[in-house]
Amino acid sequence: MHDADIDQLFGPAGRLGQEVGGFRARQSQTEMAKAIANAIAGQTTLIAEAGTGTGKTFAYLVPALLWGGKVIVSTGTKNLQDQLFLRDIPTVRRALNVPVSVALLKGRANYVCHYHLERTLENGRLTSRDDVGHLRAISRFMKTTSSGDKAELAQVPETALIWNLVTSTRDTCMGAECQYYQDCFVMKARKEAQQADVVVVNHHLFFADVALKDTGVAELLPSANTIIFDEAHQLPDTATLFFGETISTSQVLELCRDVLAEGLSHARDGAEWAKVVMPVERAARDLRLAFPQDFVRFSVSQIAASSEFFPALEALRKEFRAMIETLESQAERAETIEQCRSRAIELGARLAQWNAPQAAPATTADDKSGAGQECVLWVEAFSASLQLHRTPLSIAPIFNKQREGVPRAWIFTSATLAVKNDFNHYASQMGLGNAPAQTWPSPFDYEQQGLLYVPHHMPQPNSPGYTDAVIDAALPLIETAGGRSFLLCTTIRAVNRAAERLRTEFEQRQLAFPLLVQGEAGRTELLERFRAAGNAVLIGSQSFWEGVDVRGEALSLVIIDKLPFSPPDDPVLAARIEVMEKKGLSGFMHHQLPEAIITLKQGAGRLIRDEADRGVLMICDPRLISKPYGKRIWQSLPPFKRTRELGVAQAFFSPPPE
Repeated sequence: MHDADIDQLFGPAGRLGQEVGGFRARQSQTEMAKAIANAIAGQTTLIAEAGTGTGKTFAYLVPALLWGGKVIVSTGTKNLQDQLFLRDIPTVRRALNVPVSVALLKGRANYVCHYHLERTLENGRLTSRDDVGHLRAISRFMKTTSSGDKAELAQVPETALIWNLVTSTRDTCMGAECQYYQDCFVMKARKEAQQADVVVVNHHLFFADVALKDTGVAELLPSANTIIFDEAHQLPDTATLFFGETISTSQVLELCRDVLAEGLSHARDGAEWAKVVMPVERAARDLRLAFPQDFVRFSVSQIAASSEFFPALEALRKEFRAMIETLESQAERAETIEQCRSRAIELGARLAQWNAPQAAPATTADDKSGAGQECVLWVEAFSASLQLHRTPLSIAPIFNKQREGVPRAWIFTSATLAVKNDFNHYASQMGLGNAPAQTWPSPFDYEQQGLLYVPHHMPQPNSPGYTDAVIDAALPLIETAGGRSFLLCTTIRAVNRAAERLRTEFEQRQLAFPLLVQGEAGRTELLERFRAAGNAVLIGSQSFWEGVDVRGEALSLVIIDKLPFSPPDDPVLAARIEVMEKKGLSGFMHHQLPEAIITLKQGAGRLIRDEADRGVLMICDPRLISKPYGKRIWQSLPPFKRTRELGVAQAFFSPPPE
């Protein structure tokens, strides 16, 4: 019955067409919706890759709203979450005329906390003049909002530091003890999610919850019949992040700050609080100073036994234990000191276990690291903090454990999950075995709409002047295109060098193209400026490779400096490759290459966003031509026309003859 219903709904005279302006019947969308409906009916798993323009959101929403039962939709970012909740789901619900209730659930850091807002208003511990204005705006917002979601308050930037003072964390939430418990926005959002038919979450929240049981998804999972991951290509990275363990010196310093404040407020005579926290703070800073340089990563095996790191770690553990003893003796003086005590015990335990021998893994029932999982231990130094990481080598066994139990439908969808129609890499990362996987091609005419240009005479990507060579090769094309370009780089260093060069070149050649550079403003703001300008050049790294939608003329040229292979100094990557090579597989062919292809497909997907778009994809990396694996890469990209001649690429920008 479903297939006929779907044909009718998505057909030229169907209800979607009547409700959605500019809706066109697309065979690939209809077929994808049928496959999803069948997976829902059979409570099975489906990996669904759909080329740009297929309309995958409607393809999964229609069957989910009609037949999905209790549905969790998890998407890549909070922006996409808001778009689904505010725009896409209401549209489909109107078209289908179905009475489903929908809730939006975000992590607790998105909801203003009554208790912390009040304390911040009383304490007045503000760091900047901006904070004062922001705080006033948040106070006013609290009187009118029904959700408490900071996304509704656009005038306070999402990155403003004040948010940390007016939201709760898992550690600082008073739970049912709180005087505001009845009005709590986090609790309200969770309650709505439990009662709703469709709940929209994001991947971070989903996995943070599966790992930490803190965000309300854990209560939703048992009753869910259908789980849909949109932008599912991001799951391996997100899950790795959450099934791992990270301890940071800044967490230690934050705890010390709170211990000092609460001790002085509620138990001034109980201890010399400054003397209690100072040795811990000093030990945390000394641990950071064990590595003189910033932005470095080392696996534990790369840290010399003679390094100051191991003694500094031991010193921090010792001072930390002493602070816990003081907290133990004062905990009954106040609820907030008790809270500091339990935070300290948890953090202390994680510090103690971080590089404990793996021979005795925790065996508690909810052990989130997946008992007995092989992990890689590594450290990362930032300018002001040091992070200790423990990352599972594979998330497949852990994620599989999450999927056991009640049968339900699991749908994984994205524009980029396969390497030339081969889903093995993705399925093995996620532990999906030989789950059914399908690709539906984009309805776009890539042969007519796009051109892939790989310039001649590029130096090797690791040569010192490589970014300059990229700019030299790209400038004539940027000029012909009239700006309207994205330059996507694989490193921040390349972004900065490219920005410096283009600024000079634009001045010398008197080209009035606005230059927008990642880091000079938030991502959303840069994109808005880019669209509004109509002739701008935007330079970005990783975060602009995906999830960015600029339709029409404003973006006509996407330049990619290098094939996006992961940096070879990544300790987790190195450990994964070592394991693969022990099994006789090639780490490069079976891991690095498929990863790079999926990322490159995302970058290439920025270019053609609808039927009328035209544009050039310029990939500067000579390995695309010179290496035997280059062919596998370009065969995985959309079937653009191809050229190596600058003149042909420039001619593509002249309007085609009528």
